[in-house]
Amino acid sequence: MAADDAFHVYDTTLRDGAQQEGLNLSVTDKLSIARTLDGLGVGYIEGGWPGANPKDTEFFRRAASELDLRHATLAAFGATRRAGVAAADDPLVAALRDSGAKVVTLVAKSHDRHVELALRTTLEENLAMVRDTVAHLTAEGQRVFLDAEHFFDGYRANRAYALEVLRTAYEAGAEVAALCDTNGGMLPTWVGDVVGDVVASTGGRVGIHCHNDTGCAVANSLAAVDAGATHVQGTVNGYGERTGNADLVTVVANLELKLDRPVLPPGKLAEATRTAHAVAEVTNVPPASRQPYVGTSAFAHKAGLHASAIKVDPDLYQHMDPAGVGNDMRLLVSDMAGRASIELKARELGFDLSEDRELVTRITQRVKVLENRGYTFEAADASFELLLAEEVHGHRPAYVDVESWRVITETGPAPTAGSEALSEATVKLRAGGVRYVVTGEGNGPVNALDQALRSAIGQAYPEVAKFELVDYKVRILDQGHGTDAITRVLIETSDGHGTWVTVGVGPNVIEASWEALLDAITFGLRRHDR
Repeated sequence: MAADDAFHVYDTTLRDGAQQEGLNLSVTDKLSIARTLDGLGVGYIEGGWPGANPKDTEFFRRAASELDLRHATLAAFGATRRAGVAAADDPLVAALRDSGAKVVTLVAKSHDRHVELALRTTLEENLAMVRDTVAHLTAEGQRVFLDAEHFFDGYRANRAYALEVLRTAYEAGAEVAALCDTNGGMLPTWVGDVVGDVVASTGGRVGIHCHNDTGCAVANSLAAVDAGATHVQGTVNGYGERTGNADLVTVVANLELKLDRPVLPPGKLAEATRTAHAVAEVTNVPPASRQPYVGTSAFAHKAGLHASAIKVDPDLYQHMDPAGVGNDMRLLVSDMAGRASIELKARELGFDLSEDRELVTRITQRVKVLENRGYTFEAADASFELLLAEEVHGHRPAYVDVESWRVITETGPAPTAGSEALSEATVKLRAGGVRYVVTGEGNGPVNALDQALRSAIGQAYPEVAKFELVDYKVRILDQGHGTDAITRVLIETSDGHGTWVTVGVGPNVIEASWEALLDAITFGLRRHDR
């Protein structure tokens, strides 16, 4: 076993996490999250089930040319061959073969009742399905991991058969057998006992995949590692069906900080908070403020006894230094802010602030004020880079001087079912010393604004023609105010070579969108060295 393969941190946010109710990821979203996960240093990223749905097939096609992973290996998820069909002839197995993924994770039945009632086949045929599919894919040059579905329930019902499924996979060439608590009903001591027995009985490499239906997914994962598992699966922010999967960030933080088991590349755990929040922005699911380690309240202290003690020694009321996971301590009645996080992020974007403490303080305070107004820079690196440039150079990068803009949306006198309202936007601005007044039409006010803005600026800066709005997200920040609530808009833009995200905030969704659109154009031109 290679030294860097001694422990697997395996993320399944893009597949199992995406099954969460209300969570819908586009292919662009999945590519963005994969890059963020790679930045955290996870070992494996499960991208989805190619062949089972067009979106996942498209993801693997685009990943081949658009993902340049530095730490992670992309894994394709799929099932063993169908009963009565040769592995080489099964179209879903072929999709795994053709996905380009170096690793294939096969889900297999390990519960005898599921084999007979769900697959409607014999126990012997199920073993043959495992054996044939693993052997076929390994012969084709792919590494194979096995997800033993419903393993713990199956072990309790028929230990001998559950273990035989694992032995069959190992003998056929599977590197890992991940034991899945698919229904999420286990408790830590139960998991530890079963994992210990599997390790002793099979001699194979064991992994763990836990769901959180008992609230024990993280604890169960740690119990499995304590019993000998060296492969842990989970999702960022605990996304997943029902009550979710094991929160991979919490599992990893506990392993590294509490159990002294380094499982990420050195220094990468400091990216945990940024990663969790950036993924939350892409999924458009608000992050849990009380989430362990990475929540905004994880190291927050109110006035009184705690705050007084914290001022003397932060360790008196904190279990660790929050900088270890990239978070910040907050005294809720003070003006303390995360200078370290600002410096770290600025360095990542090419700004060295280490020699100017006053500048760091000023930027930190400004970010804090903006975040109190609803801005977020966790997933909007482009807007944050523009802010940094303004503070460092004394002026904000600008290529246009906007005079005004307006949007009109109208329909005919009696719109019929299926008819669309037409939006028209007019933008007045100066670019390259010339005044432009341009009107654009679109299938909504934001699309119309985008068309008008790019058309006007494009006359002075032709490269804007390459810019394309590829994603648009809206979040209502103070839901109790109804339709007059503060709105945050995130816009993702592409120039065909890369993408960037900008943010806008305002009481008017169109106003917030305009801010994000203008930032997107400005950043794109700056990126093209104008």
